[in-house]
Amino acid sequence: MKISQFLPAAMVLVLCASHSALATTIGFSQVGSESGWRTSFSESVKAEAKKRGIELKFSDAQQKQENQIKAVRSFIAQGVDAIMIAPVVETGWKPVLREAKRARIPVVILDRNVDASGDGLFLTRIASDFVEEGRRAARWLMDETDGNCRILELQGTVGATAAIDRMKGFNEVIADFPDATIVRSQTGEFTRTKGKEVMEAMLKAENGGRDICALWSHNDEMAIGAIQAIKEAGLKPGTDMLVVSVDGVPDYFKAMADGDANATVELNPHLGAPAFDVIEAYLKGDRKVEKLITTTGDLFTQATAAEEYAKRAGK
Repeated sequence: MKISQFLPAAMVLVLCASHSALATTIGFSQVGSESGWRTSFSESVKAEAKKRGIELKFSDAQQKQENQIKAVRSFIAQGVDAIMIAPVVETGWKPVLREAKRARIPVVILDRNVDASGDGLFLTRIASDFVEEGRRAARWLMDETDGNCRILELQGTVGATAAIDRMKGFNEVIADFPDATIVRSQTGEFTRTKGKEVMEAMLKAENGGRDICALWSHNDEMAIGAIQAIKEAGLKPGTDMLVVSVDGVPDYFKAMADGDANATVELNPHLGAPAFDVIEAYLKGDRKVEKLITTTGDLFTQATAAEEYAKRAGK
C-alpha cells in the first residue's frame, strides 16, 4: 500500500518534490499492439521508465475501451502517482477521468485524444498533429499527380482520433483539386490483415484497380497489407498505384526501398520522455502545463527509404 494514499494532497506534493522520480509509480493503459508502430511506442515508454527508475504498471487493452477503463480504475485503486492513457477512441472517458481527479491522480493523454479537453480532467495531451499528417500526405499526392487522381482510402479504427483527424487533413487539401476524388473509403482497423482484406474487396469493386491512381492509408500496417492485395490483383504497387501512408515503421521503409510504396509521414513513437517530464514537473508543484504538446514528424519518400530502413531496422 502506497503511503500517498494516507496523506493530504499538499503533503504528497511536498514528498514528491523532496524525492527524485525514482519513487514514482505510473499506470499506463495502452491501446494494444495492433501495429509495429504501437509496439515501438510501448517499448519506448517501458525503456524510458526503466531508465528513470519509474515503476511502470503497464496494461494492454487489446483494442477494447472497456479494458482500458478497468485498468484505469485499477490504477486508481492502487494509488499510483500518475496515469497515462493512449485511448482506443475519443468518447466515453469522462466518468473514469473524474474518478482519477477525485483521487488527485494526474492523467496524461498520449497519442489519440479524448473528448474531455475543456473539463480539466487531464494535464496534457502529447501527440502528433494528426490533421497535419493528413495534409502532408495529401500535398505530396497532389504534387505527384498534378491533382488528378482517383483514390482508395483505408481508414483507421472508427472513432479513433488518428482516423478522424488524418481524414480531415487529407480531405482539406484535396478539396482544392476538382479532379482528385476518394472513390471508396473503408476502415481497415489499423491492422495489416484487415488492410489486405478490405483492399481486396475495394479492388474487386473497382475493376481490379486499373482505374485507381493511389491508395491513401491511415497507417503503414494497413498499407503493407494492401500492397500484397495490389500485387495479387496483378498490379505493381508504387508504380501502377501510388501508396501514401502515415507512421514510418521499418517494414514500410523496406517497402519504399523495394519500390512498392511511395511516401509516409513519420509518427514519433517516443512519447514516454515528454510524458514523464510533465508528470515529474507536476508532482514537484509546477502547474504550468500546455494542454497539447505536439511531435509531428517529417514526410519520407523512396529517395531516402533504403538509408532510413537501415537505421530503423538496426542494420
